[in-house]
Amino acid sequence: MSGMPVAPYQDFAREKLGFEYDDIQLLVTALTHRSYVNEHRKSTHEHNERLEFLGDAVLELVVTDFLYRNYSEPEGVLTSWRAALVRTESISDAGKKLGYEQLIRMSRGEKQGSERARQQILANAFEAVIGSIYLEKGYKQAEKFISVHITSKLESILEAGSWRDPKSHLQEVSQRIDGATPVYKVTSEEGPDHEKIFTLAVFVNNNLMGYGTGHSKQAAQQEAAKAALEKYQQTEKKTD
Repeated sequence: MSGMPVAPYQDFAREKLGFEYDDIQLLVTALTHRSYVNEHRKSTHEHNERLEFLGDAVLELVVTDFLYRNYSEPEGVLTSWRAALVRTESISDAGKKLGYEQLIRMSRGEKQGSERARQQILANAFEAVIGSIYLEKGYKQAEKFISVHITSKLESILEAGSWRDPKSHLQEVSQRIDGATPVYKVTSEEGPDHEKIFTLAVFVNNNLMGYGTGHSKQAAQQEAAKAALEKYQQTEKKTD
């Protein structure tokens, strides 16, 4: 860390995490992407993947313990709730709100990467930060951090029904309301093979219910299903 400014990292810890690190290198490493190490081999030797590995395990344990202690639903439902809480979108959103993106050390190329790549980097860094908190302050402090930024989202997730698999949920809704199964059709494919974007439409009884885009057909189907579910919800509100 010779000559490296650590004040911004300690300021972040004090303002956003509520404590100062005795070993600030833990936080610096948590916010260091592999690509940065590749560009600065002489001065930097450790990236955040080991801390991410640790933080991922702590995150899953804290969320699992929270769900087990507070809810009596069967294992399958709790598993779906946990998946919704710890999915990439959820934890990258938590990272974005924490505001550490400007502190992440990464290569010039990664800084110009796609939105999907940036989201993954934010999520991985969030797990690495959990790992650093666990090593610096122990399980209780890590649990407090996860409670504030992750498990507190459960109520809104349950209200929105976003914990349910959209395709399965749409099939239940379409069969209940229209007595029909959704049909998905690819409408376009764009971009090079390594960054291809698919757009799909979903139909129920030959009626267009929504579109979805994604980097795989499955991801696009899920987005189209979400759009169709929103359309059903709007229709139900109008008839209430």
